Amino acid sequence: MSLFTVDARGDAVDPHDDPIVVDARQRGRRVGWLLLSLTLFGVFGLAVLPSPYVIERPGPVIDTLGSVTVGDEEVPLIEIPTEPTYDTDGTLSLTTVTIYGNREQPPSWFEVIRAWLDPSQAVVPIDAVFPPGVSTEDRREQSRIDMENSQQEAIAAALRTLGEPYESQLRVVETLEGSPAEGVVRGDDIILAVNDEPVRDVTALRAAIADNGTAEPATLTLLRNGSERTVEVTPQLSDAEPRVPVIGVLIAGEYVFPFEVTIELENVGGPSAGMMFALGIIDTLTPDSLAGGAEVAGTGTIAADGTVGPIGGIVQKMHGAVGAGADWFLAPLANCGEVAGSIPSGLEVFAVGTLDEAIGVLEAIADGDDLEELPRCEG
Repeated sequence: MSLFTVDARGDAVDPHDDPIVVDARQRGRRVGWLLLSLTLFGVFGLAVLPSPYVIERPGPVIDTLGSVTVGDEEVPLIEIPTEPTYDTDGTLSLTTVTIYGNREQPPSWFEVIRAWLDPSQAVVPIDAVFPPGVSTEDRREQSRIDMENSQQEAIAAALRTLGEPYESQLRVVETLEGSPAEGVVRGDDIILAVNDEPVRDVTALRAAIADNGTAEPATLTLLRNGSERTVEVTPQLSDAEPRVPVIGVLIAGEYVFPFEVTIELENVGGPSAGMMFALGIIDTLTPDSLAGGAEVAGTGTIAADGTVGPIGGIVQKMHGAVGAGADWFLAPLANCGEVAGSIPSGLEVFAVGTLDEAIGVLEAIADGDDLEELPRCEG
């Protein structure tokens, strides 16, 4: 039923037919549609606009005791051709992080918002991953060198644990343009010492530069063309996070090992697989299975002296481990602040600060010991 009013002339009038009412209603509808259109346009525009971030996601999980594809051939990830090796059981998997986006192709705001809502992903300022002035190719080259160094230090740490002697030195690959070392340190220089303290591996060099700080010059003892000399270089803070004192050189750790150890791994860079490489080498060279058949994953840098160092993307790596079927995870003690409260369901995580501690955890898992006393990341 319709309601009508009567105007002064006594005619019945439907207010829905009143020109003034109709005009106001139409204007309201037009304004509403305009606001909705502007809102949708703004949301769509924001969604597709590039953001100042990149996204960290769980990357491939690779068993150091298994095989990988190199070219078209399946080969062992770790191979020691001249020494007795032993069958292994279980997995000792390295974990990785995939970086989505770069300066040339950053993710959209829509992709960033979706990543913010996913606990397995992390949104990181693009400057923290790709510092200004550092090209994607520069970063890729540094990552490649870091991977090569981590493999060499992993071999050194494993052989040290097994009591095998070796020799080492630090060779400068190149100095970075605009860095403190430019014009002072040269490619092919051998760095022997920092402030008169001998350095034999990349980890020791980084620690010595960090201890020196940026307030005063560091004295480097170099071997150049067969002659020893000293130079002074004042470190500066790195552009990339975490900001630490650096002198601006790319270093290759060169080792002389008693036998050949090859590690085959393509399209993975950085130093964070070092600990798992070392564990894989030890397991390959020893009769007993370190993990006793367990599915173990982990991450952490390694120094030749066996020190396990912190890495980035620990949360994404734990999620990657769960997705790959791992039950146990070895995390650097120095990453405990990020681990605590972020452990995915179904994963047991242990905190380790040295290679010997990591071996102790694996032996406890293999022996079925009570694991409650082993170090965890509390929080």
